[in-house]
This record gives sequence, C-alpha cells and structure tokens, in this order.
Amino acid sequence: MKLEEEKEGCECKKHKHREEKEYKDLITRLNRIEGQVRGIKGMVENECYCVEILTQVLAVQSALNGFNKKLLENHIKTCVVDDIKAGNEEVVEELLNTLQKIMK
Repeated sequence: MKLEEEKEGCECKKHKHREEKEYKDLITRLNRIEGQVRGIKGMVENECYCVEILTQVLAVQSALNGFNKKLLENHIKTCVVDDIKAGNEEVVEELLNTLQKIMK
C-alpha cells in the first residue's frame, strides 16, 4: 500500500494504491450503482409510480452500503494495520470518527 499526501489534479488529501483485484471490485460496484441511479432518473422522467421508484432507491442504498462495507474492510486490513505497525496509532481515532459518520 502506498499513501501519498498530494496528487496532482485531485482534491483528495491522501492517496492509496489499490491492488488490481480490489480496484476492479470497487469500480464494478460503483459502475453498477451508477447504472441504477441512471435507471431511477429514467423512472422519474417516465413518470413511474412512486413505490416503484422508492424500491429502486432502496436497492441503490443497499448497494452503497455494500460498497462501504467492502471499502471499510479493505481500509482496516491495509491502511489501518500498516499505520499501527508503523507506530501511527492516530489512525485508530480516524477510524472511529469515520465509523461514527457512517453510522449516522
């Protein structure tokens, strides 16, 4: 895992190199979610029944929750573990703060 403080052309404060498998899995999930959101937009444009749209919104929320779980799992197994091994225990506080935000 490689973290960089600044990367040109990106608004991120830190960066992480992801292994090919992890990267592909996350991108596949995001592409699926993006397609679902476009589908919901089409449903609104086509004046679909509210309950049908709400059902699809719930599916997107579930997919986003799945994405968050996978990303959080990867983060803990790589970033957090590596930082703790390197003596940076501040990462634990960062993780706790992140979990608080996710659980709202």
